[in-house]
Amino acid sequence: MLSFRMFLCALALTVLAVTVEASTGGGTPNYNYDLSGSDLTRLYNSPVYKAERMKRPLDGTSVVIGPLSHSGVRVTLADGTQWLIHKGGNFGISSETVVTDARHMSPDWRVVKTKDFQGRKTVSDFVAAGGSDYNVIFDNCHLGSRRMMKQ
Repeated sequence: MLSFRMFLCALALTVLAVTVEASTGGGTPNYNYDLSGSDLTRLYNSPVYKAERMKRPLDGTSVVIGPLSHSGVRVTLADGTQWLIHKGGNFGISSETVVTDARHMSPDWRVVKTKDFQGRKTVSDFVAAGGSDYNVIFDNCHLGSRRMMKQ
């Protein structure tokens, strides 16, 4: 009976890994840059005033079911601009945690938790908390977004 349970657990983890890998692209990366140079440096040094942990369904699905979803943190800066910080396989070049303009977010994203940071942390702090590496089991988008909110 124990070996059957282990088989079911292994099967469930395999399905989760394949589903998440399909959601995160897994193929040829597509790097779009909203900012570069000094504008990017300015963004990374900007204080964060509000952070919202958010989830959306995986690509190709319509519902959020626990870890079978994608999560990230939308931050709001002093000037009111909003940026999504999230991670996934092949999301970035030097880091798998990336920052994108929140205007690119689909309407499928839902707020899970909100926290007021009062400018005590920067966008760079959130990227660092998200982590540079990605692993579908041990360092995925959910774990990265939780670390961002706990800092």
